[in-house]
Amino acid sequence: MTRRDLLAIFSGIRMAPAGAGRAVHKPLLLLFWLARLEQGDPRLARFADVEGKFKQLLTEFGSSNSPNTRHLPFWHLCNDAGGQVWELQTASGMQIQAAGAAPGLAWFHQNDVRAGFAAPIDEQLRDDPHLRAALARHLLANHFSETLHADIAAQVGLDIDADAGRQIAGRPARRRNPAFRERVLRAYEYRCCVCGFDLRIGNIAAGLEAAHIQWFTAGGPDVESNGLAMCALHHKLLDLGAFTVEPVNLTIRFSQNLQLGESTKVHLLSYHGAGIIQPQSQTYTPERKYLEWHGRTVFKKPGRD
Repeated sequence: MTRRDLLAIFSGIRMAPAGAGRAVHKPLLLLFWLARLEQGDPRLARFADVEGKFKQLLTEFGSSNSPNTRHLPFWHLCNDAGGQVWELQTASGMQIQAAGAAPGLAWFHQNDVRAGFAAPIDEQLRDDPHLRAALARHLLANHFSETLHADIAAQVGLDIDADAGRQIAGRPARRRNPAFRERVLRAYEYRCCVCGFDLRIGNIAAGLEAAHIQWFTAGGPDVESNGLAMCALHHKLLDLGAFTVEPVNLTIRFSQNLQLGESTKVHLLSYHGAGIIQPQSQTYTPERKYLEWHGRTVFKKPGRD
């Protein structure tokens, strides 16, 4: 198939049903497998051999429950694109017909399942580093906040800088509003809403960013009520789910999953339970629906008391 045909196939892969929250299992598994091709690993791998690394990937970049359902994308990818993308095999090499609901995690171990891209897809992706990079960038851009792209690529060991076009299957990407950053920073008077960081070099606000509460890649709009002015550190922590902002009273709540040294704990957790610095107009106050999305789909539960 042509390069364009292959990209079109991956663009059509089904993610979580509408209303089911952020879907990261399939994109993370595909990125994980693209990295295996880049490293020259065999087409098929035992589920038991890759389960640990994939679980860690879901722990770091998925929602709270993602690691517990790590087996699901291995099963459900078989049903995408008429079975052209992914396959499962038994230890004896017999192909598994993945129909109906996915079996439990124990079934994958009991049957010593092997998984991987279908042979034609594997061959084409293995031979074309530009195609791998284009597909990786597409998966990252459509499913993860931009602050996490380099971290995810580094975690799986994937090169996303190979020269390739940005447009996938002839469909232009949804365009960001370039004025979003300036509007959000102005709304918060050019200071981080968590720690108050407000460094300026001349007329330039240094180290300040406009964070989407509901990610742009998840349909979040470029409006002030879906934005928070944050220093680069707190923006990254927000996107990693290390803390969230409570919808009712706009207080900051950190996750119990943080691993902190004493000095970091004293500094970082001093903001736990405090309210964010409010924007200069109520018009810009974060909307509850965006904060609820973040708390439901990004924040790594449970939260600290």
